[in-house]
Amino acid sequence: MTTTGRGSDTGPGKLLGSGRSADVYEIDEAWVLRRDREGWGDAAAEGALMAHVRAHGYPAPAVRPSGSRTDLVMERLDGPTMLQAFAAGTLGPAEAGAILARLLRELHTVPGRTAADARVLHLDLHPDNVILTADGPRVIDWAQAEEGDPGLDWGTSAVILAQVAVSAEPVAAPARATLTALLADPSHLTEEGLAQALLRRAANPTMSREETGLLGAAGELVRSLMREDTT
Repeated sequence: MTTTGRGSDTGPGKLLGSGRSADVYEIDEAWVLRRDREGWGDAAAEGALMAHVRAHGYPAPAVRPSGSRTDLVMERLDGPTMLQAFAAGTLGPAEAGAILARLLRELHTVPGRTAADARVLHLDLHPDNVILTADGPRVIDWAQAEEGDPGLDWGTSAVILAQVAVSAEPVAAPARATLTALLADPSHLTEEGLAQALLRRAANPTMSREETGLLGAAGELVRSLMREDTT
């Protein structure tokens, strides 16, 4: 989901963008409202986690309390997503993969809020959830975040990219190149993390039947790149 795009006058303010389960509306020049359409998330818990990683220097948007499980008020970010930068030809797949890898490594230095030996995991870090601002990449959409082993986070990002890479989408080749770069420097992905990521993606209610059907081939692609990385 992105906070950029062509607006509409629907909702509490101008509609700026829509994702699989949420819409983003303009509040003013500094703040936006993300509203969960499906009621699956917990905006208060998500906002608290974003404030936690931000306090540790991680590039998440600033947030304000909303008192709602469905509404998250957060800093308005200017710039394209990595996916939009791909389409515009201003970002190459190798650079994109390196950025994603750096963002994962930096995130996994942030301690958990409830368990000192756990790390914060985003669990949805992919090119459409990174906005390229003038101050650097910023990570959005923390609804899936939790604490755990970093291998699961690496596995989730890898599987998301691999699903595109094995599809018939026009961006399949760039997605594969991005995935290769993600796992090359060096990857902290484990077989256990990959297996868990595949299971979680299969159970994700926002995915289409077609996307779920790509998981087998996606897993094989990731494993092949993991083998190459160890040779």
